[in-house]
Amino acid sequence: MIIQWYPGHIAKAERELKEQLKRVDVVLEVRDARIPLSTNHPQMAQWTGSKARILVINRMDMVNSAVRQLWELWFQEQGETPYFTNAQQGKGIRQLTQAAQEAGVAMNQRRSGRGMRPRPVRAVVIGFPNVGKSALINRLLGRRVVESARRAGVTRQLRWVRISDQIELLDAPGVMPAQLANQRKALKLAICDDIGEASYDNQRVATTLIELLQDLESTADFDLLPKSPLESRYELAPASLTAEEYLQALAAYRHQGDVERTARQLLNDFRKGLLGAIPLELPPM
Repeated sequence: MIIQWYPGHIAKAERELKEQLKRVDVVLEVRDARIPLSTNHPQMAQWTGSKARILVINRMDMVNSAVRQLWELWFQEQGETPYFTNAQQGKGIRQLTQAAQEAGVAMNQRRSGRGMRPRPVRAVVIGFPNVGKSALINRLLGRRVVESARRAGVTRQLRWVRISDQIELLDAPGVMPAQLANQRKALKLAICDDIGEASYDNQRVATTLIELLQDLESTADFDLLPKSPLESRYELAPASLTAEEYLQALAAYRHQGDVERTARQLLNDFRKGLLGAIPLELPPM
């Protein structure tokens, strides 16, 4: 199974985004805290160029504090400062707003040095579909202005919104590579619902989720994820079963053998955090 998803509205939005980037001072790059590496767009550095970039790791509530600390240290080693947010609950928004305003101060100092008048900083929010960009903008604005939902492809047009006299924000649809060369990352995007559902098979993706959970349990430190999340949720231990065998066994145990229904429930439970705060990626060693 090959996962590819590049609908027309994303292709169109990417073309328009490249044009609008000429007017932008600051790029807010939003990633998913469960998969910070898989939600890193390979063209981000090219799009950003010399502009200020603020790295936003959203959905911080979906991983625990020990995982966040690991990622914070790792990004700092790469020379970056991550801002962890939970756009649904408004956590981390004040620090993010302050960072954007500070970038605006630096921009207007440069304008003043060239004899130009100060103006509001122009920022753009960029990221994969469904990583929480619109919810983040609504929090920055302090009111619901742009549509937000937990599914990919809700925002379809570029739109400028003014946060204050100091900041203007460009809300852009989710962007992603035209070709997903790394299928392991594509599967993680599907698990986290950061890609259109039409692009993947639920049973294959659910099987991959079970494999990832089994791998994490066998390799990760005990304080980085919940203990036995599958057994705790479904009262069925993976034991020595393969991921595919476990999905079949879970279907027989809970849904009269309906594997598709079981796969959908497993994915939805993970996406809603009902399995616990679980990272699907940890910093490279």
